[in-house]
Amino acid sequence: MAKVSKIKRPATKSKGGSRWPYWLGALAIGAMFCGALYLQYVKHQEPCPLCMVQRGIFAVMGVLFLIAALHNPRATAAKIYGFLIGLLAFVGVGVAARHIWIQHLPKDQVPACGPGLDYMLKNFPMSDVLRELMHGSGECAEKGWTLLNLGIPEWSLVSYVLLGCWAMLVAVKRS
Repeated sequence: MAKVSKIKRPATKSKGGSRWPYWLGALAIGAMFCGALYLQYVKHQEPCPLCMVQRGIFAVMGVLFLIAALHNPRATAAKIYGFLIGLLAFVGVGVAARHIWIQHLPKDQVPACGPGLDYMLKNFPMSDVLRELMHGSGECAEKGWTLLNLGIPEWSLVSYVLLGCWAMLVAVKRS
């Protein structure tokens, strides 16, 4: 009698969890970038220094969401991604809150407008450029586009909170 051995089938379940939560985060940030570029190039609303800092934070968050989607992490790596994205979101909340505060200052207390970002990058040391960007300027006090009576900094604040919570929720669900 011939002995019949069972054939082992390859596991169909992936090593990590589902990738869609990370793709969703990256897609949301991509949509926000499209909206920001539309406002800049079609509606001709130039971003202020604090807007540029917020864009940079969103860009790094988007890259982390994208890397996580490609990596499809297990529990430990998902916690690291969640922590990093959450930390960036926390920093973004601080920058957006400062931007909102500047926009609500009385006109006589608004910081003076500084030189443009291009000029600063060409002529100032990077430490001075970063300090000026984080400080904000008179351009940051101007209120431009609004939706539901909320301006860009308010929507950025909401987005940072939602995306940070989303990343941490995904990390907790994977553990």
